[in-house]
Amino acid sequence: MGATISSCWGALPSTAELFPPTPTAYTSILCCFQYFPLITVIQWILSWHPAGKTSKESIFNIPGRIAWFAMEIVGPINLIYCMVTPSPYAPSFTDLPISNILIVTLYCTHYFNRAIISPFFSAPSMSPIHVAIMSFAMLFNWFNSACLVGWLRGYTVPTIPNFHTASSGTPSRPAVVDLLPAVGVILFAIGMAGNIYSETALFRFRREEAEKRATKKTDDETPAGGEERGSRNKFHKVYVIPPTRGVFRYILYPHYVFEWLEWIGFALAGTAVVPFSALPISASASSVAIAPPLRIAPWLVPAAWAAGKLAVPLPLPAVVFVANAVTNMLPHARWGRKWYVEKFGEKAVAGRGAVLPGCPWM
Repeated sequence: MGATISSCWGALPSTAELFPPTPTAYTSILCCFQYFPLITVIQWILSWHPAGKTSKESIFNIPGRIAWFAMEIVGPINLIYCMVTPSPYAPSFTDLPISNILIVTLYCTHYFNRAIISPFFSAPSMSPIHVAIMSFAMLFNWFNSACLVGWLRGYTVPTIPNFHTASSGTPSRPAVVDLLPAVGVILFAIGMAGNIYSETALFRFRREEAEKRATKKTDDETPAGGEERGSRNKFHKVYVIPPTRGVFRYILYPHYVFEWLEWIGFALAGTAVVPFSALPISASASSVAIAPPLRIAPWLVPAAWAAGKLAVPLPLPAVVFVANAVTNMLPHARWGRKWYVEKFGEKAVAGRGAVLPGCPWM
């Protein structure tokens, strides 16, 4: 047993192979991360998620704002560091085409809002987050950013199956396909704006409810000095069910749906990312940027087929990100709807689904 563990440990990539990832490490990381949806089966079965409105008292809790910042900042820090660090396997950051740099900018813009603006400036309060949740989220974001690094630095990974037909010239394709990156950027912007708007509305509802509760308190209910001794701010653990209007008219989690739209746009914009094989010779490192082949997960095959059909580069890490984001957030939305029903009643939920209109189960 000891020999087996030792051999497995020895097979793991070294730190030097991960920051930034080498082509071989890139394939290994991407291979592991594409199977994340299988892990989310646990999330469908267990409602345990000690964070946000479902957080519990625990000695393993981390203050909400600090934990959220740590969870969300891992991705952009790793991405930026690995993109600008010189590597013998890829062009330097300044030699990359503008399309690749645009995708870096979109990613970092999203996480600047998520890691800094949202917890420290928008949210009225954030409940403690269990260290296990924080750690898993940090690991998720590291894997995701590491996959994006290899892709954006031009690594080419042959996929099995491969639906792109070999051709000596430029493959013919409909002219409208060239609009996919522009459409992707527009969808990303709409999704991010909708996500921010929805979350800001939720924060506003919480502030309004906390203010109402504060004005109803009598001197007998509140000790001299305002809040109860040792309590947090007046917004702590104040949650309301969104009113049935605006983006919350038909679903309870429009911010989730908008974020999915954002990452779908990110993947479409990623069809403009230039792979290593198409980079100028002067900007290229060497042919070792060709990563070992990857057998893609069955649920990603349709995306590979569509990319081959449209004769566009497959933005595989971005597609993996979309699949993983949806499968990760979907069970949270389902359990969140159940929490709303238990807390406020089915009448207050008003038949709204979590992310699908009129679907009580979802």
